[in-house]
Order: sequence, then structure tokens, then C-alpha cells
Amino acid sequence: MSTATPVTAADTGLRDAHLEIVDPATDPKVIPLRFNPAEYRLKKSQTFAEIAIPGLAAPPVQWVRGGLATLSFDALLDTSHTLEDVDAAYVNRLRALLDPDAKLHAPPIVAFVWGRRRFTGVLDGIDIAYQLFDAAGVPLRAKAGITLKEYRPVAVQLRETRRSSPDVEKTYLVRRGDTLPGIAAAVYADPARWRELAVANGISDPRTLRPGLSLLVPRLR
Repeated sequence: MSTATPVTAADTGLRDAHLEIVDPATDPKVIPLRFNPAEYRLKKSQTFAEIAIPGLAAPPVQWVRGGLATLSFDALLDTSHTLEDVDAAYVNRLRALLDPDAKLHAPPIVAFVWGRRRFTGVLDGIDIAYQLFDAAGVPLRAKAGITLKEYRPVAVQLRETRRSSPDVEKTYLVRRGDTLPGIAAAVYADPARWRELAVANGISDPRTLRPGLSLLVPRLR
């Protein structure tokens, strides 16, 4: 049984993983990767706040916001079959994804695409390790550690929040500094709805919200 090398593996049609520039529109928009990655890693975190309530052994936690997902993988970039500089063939285009675009005034939005898998984000970092050189020191192979940070437009997130939040009755744990208009903006995407929160919870003075208070968030009809 033969053992596949980077070059022979490339000849078997396993080169479908790539990066794609989503915004701004550009040609070409596809940035090829020499080989499919052996693995990729997805990570997502959450932010919680501890609510200090005297007398409790363990403070309750209040969800504050979701964190950005990150996708990271190692890409093997190889030009040993052509003896071309691997920087010119692959690395320079990857590095350019860290540069602000003149129209966006921010780095371009890109997607990691592999078959039906798609992750849209911005390049958060790249770590290049050169592994093979010709006699003149020209790099022919590099391992690129690539990290993408999730990108989701605010308008999309607001639409999703509005669709899922107002029609479900739930509770909200008041945090220090909260106001009824601010809570209404968070749960209904409309600060003017604070009166509905006040009525549902029998609050006559909205200026006196106590941290740790559990508010009923009524369903909007």
C-alpha cells in the first residue's frame, strides 16, 4: 500500500477547502489552500456576571451576552512540485486579509468553505512556520495557523432577537445599574416598552430597581 505524500494527496482531488472573500467584492475572491486541513477547531464562550447578594453562599449568575465563535485550523502550503516561492503562491494573500480594506476601513470579511461547511468571519491572526527551502533559501513549504473570528451583522442579530424574545414569557434578573427602559431595550428591542414591565411586576417607581430582583417579562401580544 502506498503512502500519500503532500504532493500525491493534492492530485487526488482533496483540495476543496478554501477561503472566500465575502466583502468587499473582489476578483478573484477565492484564496485556495493547497490541502484540506487535518482538523479544525470551533470555540465559543459566554459572558456572565456574578450578582452580589448579601447572605448567599454563592452569588447567582446573570447572562450578559454571547461571545464570538472562533474557528482555527492549520493549513499546509506547499510548492515543492513547482519550486515557486510559497509566499508568492499562498502566504502573501493570506497575510493581506489582515490589512484594512480602503472601502470598509476594516479587514475584509471572509469565509472558510469546505464542501457544505461555511464559517464567515474576519481573520483574527495567522502564524506561519516555514518548513522546506530550496538551495537558495526560498521557502517551498509552510504551515499556516489560521484563526477566524465570527462575523454576524448587527441587523441580523436584532432580527433574530426580536423573533425569539417578545413572544415567550420569561424572567430577567436585575443587575446593578439596570433601568426599566434599558431592560425593555434588551428583551423587546424597544425601550418604550418599559411600562409593560412595570405593570406586570407591580412597580410604581421605576427608578428603584433592586439588584437581584427577578422580573417577569410578559409575552407581547
